[in-house]
Amino acid sequence: MFSFRPEEVRVLGCLIEKRYSTPDNYPLSLNSLVNACNQSSNRDPVENYDAVTVDSALKSLRSQNYALIFTGERVAKFKETLGERLSLSRPLEAVLAELMLRGPQTAGELRSRTARMFEFPDLSAVEAVLQELAERELVVQLVRQPGKREARWAHQLCGPVDPGDSAPLSSSPSDLEERVAALEATMAEVLRKLDKLLENA
Repeated sequence: MFSFRPEEVRVLGCLIEKRYSTPDNYPLSLNSLVNACNQSSNRDPVENYDAVTVDSALKSLRSQNYALIFTGERVAKFKETLGERLSLSRPLEAVLAELMLRGPQTAGELRSRTARMFEFPDLSAVEAVLQELAERELVVQLVRQPGKREARWAHQLCGPVDPGDSAPLSSSPSDLEERVAALEATMAEVLRKLDKLLENA
């Protein structure tokens, strides 16, 4: 079981995300990584790490062989090795990184939000990835919140998570917009399956 500090998880998540979403700018410089950690979008909670905090997290990750530094260029750059060390496929990395960057989420939210890293064909593909990650104790399914249709999932990279954790979802405008997008994606999938059933009826 892992016991990373929250700032280490944020750094690793950002490195995974940027490797897939902006490959031309990867590996990242310290300054770019600080900016990635402190993005106001696609992050929950929004942080305000300084360079010292991010550098400290990088040093710790490097000592554990989960990050590498490249010093051959004018500016030192960094990459993560979590996916490689754990033999994670791109779909698994995308889902895990999203949980690392935004906290507990439903499968529907994950399908919508991982699109910049990996396009899942349907909700069942996301659920299959979550099950595989759960079998490896990297994520856990939380108890479904009252009034919510889907249960959320959480990563366990900072240590074991109590499945009974039912902290309320944040409600920032960007979160609400993405939640609506996730619901729309889920509805589109339901309608597609319904159309298929009607065609075969």
